[in-house]
Amino acid sequence: MTSAESPATVTLADVEAAARRLAGQVLDTPCVESKTLSEITGAQVFLKFENLQFTASFKERGALNKLLALVAARDDGTAALKGVIAASAGNHAQGVAHHAQRLGLRAVIVMPRHTPTVKVERTRGFGAEVLLHGESFDEARAHALEVAEAQGLSFVHPFDDPLVIAGQGTIGLEMLRAQPTLDTLVIAVGGGGLISGIATVARALKPGLEIVGVQTARFPAMVNLVKGSTHPQGTSTIAEGIAVGEPGRITRAIVRDLVDDMVLVDEADIEHALVMLLEIEKTLVEGAGAAGLAALLKEPGRYAGRRVGLVLCGGNIDPLLLSAIIERGMVRAGRLARIRVDARDAPGALARITATVAEAGANIEEVHHQRAFTTLSAQNAEVELVLQTRNHAHIGAVIAALVAQGFEAKAY
Repeated sequence: MTSAESPATVTLADVEAAARRLAGQVLDTPCVESKTLSEITGAQVFLKFENLQFTASFKERGALNKLLALVAARDDGTAALKGVIAASAGNHAQGVAHHAQRLGLRAVIVMPRHTPTVKVERTRGFGAEVLLHGESFDEARAHALEVAEAQGLSFVHPFDDPLVIAGQGTIGLEMLRAQPTLDTLVIAVGGGGLISGIATVARALKPGLEIVGVQTARFPAMVNLVKGSTHPQGTSTIAEGIAVGEPGRITRAIVRDLVDDMVLVDEADIEHALVMLLEIEKTLVEGAGAAGLAALLKEPGRYAGRRVGLVLCGGNIDPLLLSAIIERGMVRAGRLARIRVDARDAPGALARITATVAEAGANIEEVHHQRAFTTLSAQNAEVELVLQTRNHAHIGAVIAALVAQGFEAKAY
C-alpha cells in the first residue's frame, strides 16, 4: 500500500499535540543504556521503562489522549459523552479505567474471559465496570461495540484510532530526545498502535533510523499482512498483551509505509528475555514487554554494533505465570535440575545419596522415593531429586559424584 492509498492520518504534529496534552499526567519514563545487555548482545542497548507508568504500561498514554479529546468535545458542546467503553486484555483497560476515574467518566471495560486475574482486579480497582466476554480480544471487541451502541457509550479503541496512536507516539519523542543517536528501534507489535506512533515520530525526526516490529509466533497477524505470509495463528501466548488476531486498518497501513521489517519470536525466546530483564535490570515486565529483547537475543548478529532502543511496554503479569517462567528459566540455565538415582532399597541408601549431593554443593529442593512405579527390580528403588545447582557443569559434577559412590544417576 502506498502513502497515497493509506488511511493513516497521524502526523508528527498530532504526536507533539498529544505530548502537550499529556504533560504532567503521565511519566516521561527513563530511557537509559543497559551496559550488561549491551555486553551480552554486542549492541548498545537502551531501555525505555514504560513499565514504570502508574498502570505499569504505555497504554495509558493513548487512552488519556483520546479521553481528553472526548472531554474537550463535550465541554465545547460539539459532542455528547455518556461514558466510555473499551475492549482490552488488560493494559489498555487499566489506562482507560484509571484516567476515566480521574476525569469523572463512567467506564465499561470488556475483557476476554481468560484475562489474568491481576489485570481484571486492577481494572475494577480503578472503578470500571468489567464485563468478561469471549475467548479472544476480537470477540471482546465485538461485544464492546454492541454495548457501546446499546448504551450510547464512546468506544475507545486500543490501537486503531489516530488519537490513541498519537498518544503512544509520545514515547518516540521522549526516546529520541533522551538518546538522539539511536539508529535502531525494536518494538513489540500486537494491534500496531505503539509501533505506528513511534514510527510516525522516527520517520519525521530521523528518517534513516531502522524500525523493526516484533510479534509472537503464536499471533503473527501483522507479519502475515505486511509480508504476505501465512503463518498459522495459535490460541494462547505468555505475551497476551500483543495477542491480536486482526491488526487495525490504520495501523497496518502505517506499518506497511514506515516500518522496515517485522520478525517473529517464540515463547521460549520471550521467557528467556523476561527472566534476563528480571535478573539483570531488576525490572519486571510481562511477556509483551520482553518481546523486543527477545528479538535482539534471537538474532544478535543483526544488531551488533548498533545503538538499539527497546520499549519495556508493560509490567502487568500474573504472579503464577511469573513463577512458572522463573522456574523454567532456572531449568534452562542449569540452576534447577532433576536427577534420577537408582539405588538399593536398603537402610541408609537415601542418606548416602543426600550426603553425596550435599558434598557436591547442590541443595535438595524435592525428593520422591519410588518403589512401585518403576521397572527396576523389587530390591531397588528409584529416587528422583530436584536440586538447586549453579549451572550445567555443576549438574554434571553432582551426577559424577553419585556415580563415584556406586549409584546409577542421570539428569532428565
